[in-house]
Amino acid sequence: MADYKIVIPARYGSSRLPGKPLIMLAGKPMIQHVYERALATGVQDIVIATDDERIRDAALAFGADVVMTSPDHENGTERIAEVAQIKGWDAEAVIVNLQGDEPLIPQSLIEMTAASLLENPQAGMSSVCTPLKHAADAFDPNVVKVVLDRAHFAMYFSRASIPWDRDAYKISTEQMTGKMPVYRHIGMYGYRVSFLQQYTSMEPCALETTESLEQLRALWYGVKIHMSVIDQAPGHGVDTQDDVARVEELLLGLS
Repeated sequence: MADYKIVIPARYGSSRLPGKPLIMLAGKPMIQHVYERALATGVQDIVIATDDERIRDAALAFGADVVMTSPDHENGTERIAEVAQIKGWDAEAVIVNLQGDEPLIPQSLIEMTAASLLENPQAGMSSVCTPLKHAADAFDPNVVKVVLDRAHFAMYFSRASIPWDRDAYKISTEQMTGKMPVYRHIGMYGYRVSFLQQYTSMEPCALETTESLEQLRALWYGVKIHMSVIDQAPGHGVDTQDDVARVEELLLGLS
């Protein structure tokens, strides 16, 4: 099914963990582990997108294709849009955004994100969600929720608990609604190049700035986002120094 592209955005200047893509894990820089996850899919077009020469040099050393992008991008979507433009990829091409801090990402999840777009030509984006199991997560604003329609297209994303069970939550919010699943959004994205071409001219919208969720910009402008549902969230990413030892131990267990 490898009829898609993979772009791995990688920034050096992480506020919580500077130099994150070059942190050594099990004898390799983290960005190399992510790149090898991408290689396992059999995809031919795999690009590391960065604005930092240190990351570029490390990636070239292990044989990756690197595109230097502007340091002024506000998010990974903008960086990937620049890569698509530089590469001259066709408007109907599908790109999976593989985060540079996810060295444990399952190959199946990359492929699922691509298939979601390849099989739904009316969608401009794809992403992933999983049913929540704990009520505390349903009411936690740091856990982003998504409501789906019957064809698994996103209807809305929110930090609030959605859908809101009017009758049950009037009595108690200690348990989630039992009427339907409550889905947690997982930030794994696929894009059609035609959407990325539009995205760079889309002004931020009120929903996006109110909820601080960039994917709401796509819904605001009428772009359809197809969601894949998985049983549980993927393995640990690396956000803080505490994550480094845990992820390295898991990587060593895989070798």
